[in-house]
Amino acid sequence: MMKEVTAADGHVLDCWIEPAQGERRSGLVILQEIFGVTEQLKGVARRYAKLGHEVAIPALFDRVERGLVIPFDEGARGREIMLSLGLEDTMRDIAAAVETLAEAGGKVGVMGFCWGGGLAIGAAGRLETGAAVSFYGTRLERYLDRPLRAPLLCHFGTRDDHTPPEMIEALRRHAPEAEIHLYEAGHAFANDARPAAHVPEAAELAHRRTEAFLARHLQGE
Repeated sequence: MMKEVTAADGHVLDCWIEPAQGERRSGLVILQEIFGVTEQLKGVARRYAKLGHEVAIPALFDRVERGLVIPFDEGARGREIMLSLGLEDTMRDIAAAVETLAEAGGKVGVMGFCWGGGLAIGAAGRLETGAAVSFYGTRLERYLDRPLRAPLLCHFGTRDDHTPPEMIEALRRHAPEAEIHLYEAGHAFANDARPAAHVPEAAELAHRRTEAFLARHLQGE
């Protein structure tokens, strides 16, 4: 279901909420690619809701246009909108989603893909969160300006032009405590709605590692 949340500066944004199935054990904020709150991301939310996470997907494009979802073949348009958004405003919107889930109790984690994957790393250094997971996060140089405040797990493809080896090495130097995995894949390898990019074996392994990481840090397993 979609609900409204309010950021610290008064901005009101939509946030997709996927209730935990069975006992609610923790919260998880999922951060979008450059396409908005897509049906594919809602499918990811359902996967993690089955594990006891209440999931929230904040609509980070709402500062530009409410309800905006961009087709996967219009990446240039999505990138233009992403570039128009200020990091501090976006972090306020993410914080609003984290705080909404925190109201129900338990730890709250942050997980993101592409643009959202970079934002998840940023959130690990800026927000009060129990854990952070980045799937092929982009624009990493923006987020290596402060130490981690939460455990961090990162997944990168070895053939991803968005994250060349030197960028990943910079992340390792900045956050040696982070858990980083590489996969024989390119960008967006975990997006099952983009057949040309999707690498099922890599995606499933990354999700299994993520499930164990979140269970350990958010649910105490």
